[in-house]
Amino acid sequence: MVVPADLTARLGPLTLPNPVMLASGTCAYGLEMEPYGDLDGIGAIVVKGLSLERSEGNPPPRIVETPSGMLNSIGLENIGVEAFLRDKLPLLREKGARVIVNIYGQTLDEYRRLAEILGGAEGICALEVNISCPNVKKGGLLFGQDGRETRRVVEAVREKTARPLLVKLTPNVTDVGEIARAAVDGGADALTLINTLQGMAVDVESRRPALANVLGGLSGPAIRPVAVRCLWQARRAVPVPLIGVGGIHGARDALEFIIAGASAVQLGTVNFIYPGRWREVVEGIEGYLQRHGMTSLSQLVGSLEI
Repeated sequence: MVVPADLTARLGPLTLPNPVMLASGTCAYGLEMEPYGDLDGIGAIVVKGLSLERSEGNPPPRIVETPSGMLNSIGLENIGVEAFLRDKLPLLREKGARVIVNIYGQTLDEYRRLAEILGGAEGICALEVNISCPNVKKGGLLFGQDGRETRRVVEAVREKTARPLLVKLTPNVTDVGEIARAAVDGGADALTLINTLQGMAVDVESRRPALANVLGGLSGPAIRPVAVRCLWQARRAVPVPLIGVGGIHGARDALEFIIAGASAVQLGTVNFIYPGRWREVVEGIEGYLQRHGMTSLSQLVGSLEI
């Protein structure tokens, strides 16, 4: 008789029934994924990045397909935090979804206000602080590329909420370990690695940028080796749990991150192609544990042998 493996993912004060999450910006507000499986079966849904006010994002074209991935320059289009709390969160609660809210501000005060507003909302299990978006003109990537600024943002959020706090880091830095330490020093409970790589594509017929914003964020299988490297380096730099994201299209990809040190993973670009792929990834991780005689996910986390 095959004994089911314990897939519980522990991210500091946050505990999830399985380690497979949906990444912010790739599943809208989560409700759009319902046709592809019960939302309560997903480890957690990280909803589209929220700002204080509604944002229209960048002008189109905003998405370009690339070899083994895509470039996006959405620019954090969203309905605003109050509309999310009124129109989306109650429905997510009805569906039993575990909701993590990704937040974005252009100033420290905006981050503080978002944390304060969301801190009292029932049905949110954690906040993910976005300091790493390459597709906006202010804030975002600028905060995430400087250790001092990273710490200031995380401290600002932490002083306004007791919720579990994840911080999403950029790969577009010289030393990801330095930024990871700054986020932890500021009060992060766990780190998400990585956000997209900055990239560009050119329409050779028009000799113009393929994206209206010129630059965008590269995601998909092409970036997975970079993401695994960043996560492994962060694992060596900080003691907090890590969440791996970047180019995961199947269970084998997710296992790379877990073995390298991830306590959980997020699926991103694959959601545009196979929206229900999260179920196969969960099943694949459990099957791997069983084949290798492991009874719990924790035995696999960080088991890389060098």
